[in-house]
Amino acid sequence: MSINILMPALSPTMTEGKLAKWHVKVGDTVKSGQVVCEIETDKATMEVEAVDEGKIGQILVEEGAEGVKVNAVIAVLLEEGEKEAGKSVAPAAEKPAPRAEEKPAEKPAAAAPKPAAPAASSGGTRIFASPLAKRIAAEKGIDLAGLKGSGPNGRIVKADVENAKPGAAPAAAQVPKAAAKASAPPAGGQPVFVAPGDSRVPHTSIRKVIARRMLESKQTVPHFYLTVDFEIDALLTARTAINAVVEKKGTKVSVNDMVIKACAKALRDHPECNASWTEDEMIQYGAVDISVAVATDRGLITPIVRNADMKGLAQISIEMKDLASRAKSGKLKLEEFQGGGFTISNLGMFGIRDFGAIINTPQSMILAVGAGEERVVVRKGEMVIRNIMSCTLAVDHRVVDGAMGAQFLQTLKAYVEQPAAMLA
Repeated sequence: MSINILMPALSPTMTEGKLAKWHVKVGDTVKSGQVVCEIETDKATMEVEAVDEGKIGQILVEEGAEGVKVNAVIAVLLEEGEKEAGKSVAPAAEKPAPRAEEKPAEKPAAAAPKPAAPAASSGGTRIFASPLAKRIAAEKGIDLAGLKGSGPNGRIVKADVENAKPGAAPAAAQVPKAAAKASAPPAGGQPVFVAPGDSRVPHTSIRKVIARRMLESKQTVPHFYLTVDFEIDALLTARTAINAVVEKKGTKVSVNDMVIKACAKALRDHPECNASWTEDEMIQYGAVDISVAVATDRGLITPIVRNADMKGLAQISIEMKDLASRAKSGKLKLEEFQGGGFTISNLGMFGIRDFGAIINTPQSMILAVGAGEERVVVRKGEMVIRNIMSCTLAVDHRVVDGAMGAQFLQTLKAYVEQPAAMLA
């Protein structure tokens, strides 16, 4: 009996995902535990392993397909002894005759210069094509009615569109070069004008989620900001001394590692700040888990250093290097980036002096860390040079009021400026 391979739910909130890559093809024999495909979630690309053994009889969702619903059938696995013909399974590479409603136009698309038809229909007849194929066809000005699909049951897939010749020039090329073409206006916004030579870059799943969550945070969370300057001369001296020891063990502590430790200690001292808001109650976290923003080519990801207040600087350094590396390659596990009670976002390495970050809901605070730099300050009536680092704390006023936020920063300042205290 054939077994359906379903789109897995890789997180509690996942409703759909992108099938990023297949590691098998029709006819391949797979074993339990073998990686069959990669699924792109809102945070990372996850490998999916086969649960059962058998032979891939059919692949129903091609590589690159977005918006695949959880529990949708993505492939069919044949058990030992089953014949493909007995199950009416066609290999993905075959080109079966299209159904009546999928009958291609009598003339090739290249010989019939007509406007690009809507992706889902042509002359009232439904055309079966993948979302990715539809988008590429629209961009290239290709009439899908003139294509023969090579996918399962005659479905038009990405390769069919890429190999086809445009049936009509894109709309932007049919207007004078000086004129700009306006795309459909976004919901509730102004039209976006796309001129010849402009390119369209589809949103990734991660970018969509980041946009939605950041908008939701700014619209629903009452942010307020507190900025403080830290003198980090003592911290830099302590870091040099620590690295003289730990570098022999193959690691190196960064300023950011020390900030993680200081924030964790300050949160342990102020448990009322290590909390989240819900409509019915306040959730105060027992563990001090620090999320750290990491920039990747797919968007921002926040891997978590668990129980950071209880770990040494060398251990924090080793964990952060590993988490950041796997975040950039999309290899984080779900539990490594879901949760956390406090976030640190550091742009100091880019020379940013200070900035305000957006709270990573449902957390209640995020610390924006700027660059450490030499500045002239006044001490006991004299001008002296000190290494100063400006940090801005964004706070959810429903959870932490102004005085609580200020007290937290006072404690954090003490740990940063007297690093021996956080090592005690």
